[in-house]
Amino acid sequence: MTTLVRIVFSVLAAAALAASGPAAAQQPAPQAANSIEAFNTTTQGGVVYVRITMKEPLAAVPASFSISNPARIAFDFPKTANALGRASQDINEGELRSMSVVQVGDRTRMVLNLRQMVPYRAEIEGKNLIVALSPVTAATAQRIQGGATRFAEGTTDVRHALREIDFRRGKAGEGRVVIELSDTSTGIDIRQQGQNLIVDFIRAQLPDHLRARLDVIDFGTPVQSLNAFQQGDNVRLVIEPKGQWEYNAYQTDTQFVVEVKPVVFDPNKLVQGTRGGYQGEKLSLNFQNIDVRSVLNVIADFTDLNIITSDSVQGNLTLRLKDVPWDQALDIILQTRGLDMRKNGNVLWIAPRDELATKEKLELEAKQQIADLEPLRTETFQLNYTKAEAFSKILTDDKQRILSKRGSAVWDPRTNQLFIQDIPSRLEDVRRIIAKTDVPVRQVMIDARIVEATDRFSRTLGFRLGYNDTTGQGSRLLGGPNRQLMGGGLAATGTSTGQISATQPDFFRDSLSVNLPASATETNADRGKFSLILFNSAATKFLNLEITALESDGKGKVISSPRVVTADQVEAIIEQGTELPYQQATSSGATSITFKKANLALKVKPQITPDGNVLMDVDINKDSVGIQTAAGFAIDTKHVRTAVLVENGGTVVIGGIYTQEERSTINKVPLLGDLPGVGFMFRNRQNTDNKTELLFFLTPRIIDDRVSLR
Repeated sequence: MTTLVRIVFSVLAAAALAASGPAAAQQPAPQAANSIEAFNTTTQGGVVYVRITMKEPLAAVPASFSISNPARIAFDFPKTANALGRASQDINEGELRSMSVVQVGDRTRMVLNLRQMVPYRAEIEGKNLIVALSPVTAATAQRIQGGATRFAEGTTDVRHALREIDFRRGKAGEGRVVIELSDTSTGIDIRQQGQNLIVDFIRAQLPDHLRARLDVIDFGTPVQSLNAFQQGDNVRLVIEPKGQWEYNAYQTDTQFVVEVKPVVFDPNKLVQGTRGGYQGEKLSLNFQNIDVRSVLNVIADFTDLNIITSDSVQGNLTLRLKDVPWDQALDIILQTRGLDMRKNGNVLWIAPRDELATKEKLELEAKQQIADLEPLRTETFQLNYTKAEAFSKILTDDKQRILSKRGSAVWDPRTNQLFIQDIPSRLEDVRRIIAKTDVPVRQVMIDARIVEATDRFSRTLGFRLGYNDTTGQGSRLLGGPNRQLMGGGLAATGTSTGQISATQPDFFRDSLSVNLPASATETNADRGKFSLILFNSAATKFLNLEITALESDGKGKVISSPRVVTADQVEAIIEQGTELPYQQATSSGATSITFKKANLALKVKPQITPDGNVLMDVDINKDSVGIQTAAGFAIDTKHVRTAVLVENGGTVVIGGIYTQEERSTINKVPLLGDLPGVGFMFRNRQNTDNKTELLFFLTPRIIDDRVSLR
């Protein structure tokens, strides 16, 4: 298995900025208290000494880290400016190739670019920072050849610790191991050992609650388990993946992440993995007029591949390739000589393109002849969830026929079985198709809520004022007896003793009056009344005053909740209500009875998306019987129709209507109603404030397959 290693680190961005030009490195930093004044290198006994001269002495060795692919060492100088006057410098001394420096704000980062990773140490001598790059030892070379990648050397005088180990599943099915570190200077080695991935945290402590083996098979990633334990002064984390996989490792502040991704095996690829381009191990070739077969033999020895070369592969070539991936070198050689290859496992067959094309054409023609002569076989397939008749039409469709031209399919509707007669290879194709398509359809429960909220408020105040004279003198002054101004009268009768008998409660009838009582409200509730009567000692003249008032405040809420369960991409409807009859004229002149629905209905067609959301075409009605007209009853309609995407179990408001009605009405006697002080007795006032709100809620829930099959 070929494993892809990609190390993403912040130093890459720093190096890219440094290479963009000296302007970025020479930006002024007014807050910087120190600066880098000089940079030079010397070599003594195979050790490369890098001397970095500062304007002011450093209080401590700056923080540093290293990566091995590409090999780099980075130093961070806080509150330091770059006074070198350059952003990079070529060195080519020992394993040190070049230096890059970049300044961002009051912070400067210096990167030492190496040919390969080497041990290093840093110390302070006055105003100088001395970095010693030791030559590669046998142990270091063995670690590099073993494929270990070191993120940071780590400080030897500080003990580090792991705070948390977490595992998550990524969106693409990768397993993400997230480790929270105590500080950013923890040394980390990562390498592949057999089928496992080993991560060592240098000079670190592991808390007792993290010393465990975690089984993460249920997450559905290539990672099967995690095992963290203390090994001497280090902490070792063993990641056990399964199958074909590749990994990425990166660190952000104190969080270190290892992503293990599944790799789909492609038999036609020389090197497996998801990266584009060439991925093979690099090699160098320098030959003059060498036979093509000999070059292919060199590549076979380098890659441990089995290469079969056709007899027609002839000729010599001259090539010089340095640090080129071996799959790219092989591709160059094949293109140069007009060759092509076919891969089967770890065996490569190399021949001229025309020869390969002719051979494949003959193989296809032979397979076609065998299919025309191969004996037919009949098999029976039991379908559980798919109609056999519908499936047979798919198999025998003339536009895209799955069966061969000699194949046929019949079905039994009683047992829902398919009887297919065809060659064995096509029967295997049918079996695979049935295994993928004859599955239970997922179901969705759609819960709708229609909420109608009302808030009604009204207030009314009115007066009635009347004068009555039983002697008739007051009436004659206005043109005759019992003359009325605005209606109303006296509710009293005379007796032989001259007393008043209040046999009727309305004292305004047959009187001179102002009749402006409180108006009726929507509730038709009784209005409150306060009456006052003044009369003379003979009880012949009456002055009547009545105050009427009413305040109404009401709130209401109506909730309707239709609910329906349906299969994926199958329309469902549920309704409840009344059908109203109407007379309808026909073309012959006669009349017929038709019915119109006034009901609560939910019509929906859900579609479950691959990411677990639900896309719905929904139509919701809430109709009710309204007022009666000459043509019949009216129908009050509340209706919404839309398409919406909702997450599983989520609730969304798909529509709403808000109405507010404010009204203020004043009825008064002209002129008298505007008089100051007493004008209120000649007018009435009504204030109304009604609010209505209508909301439609929708909640889809995907029913679990195990529940739906019970």
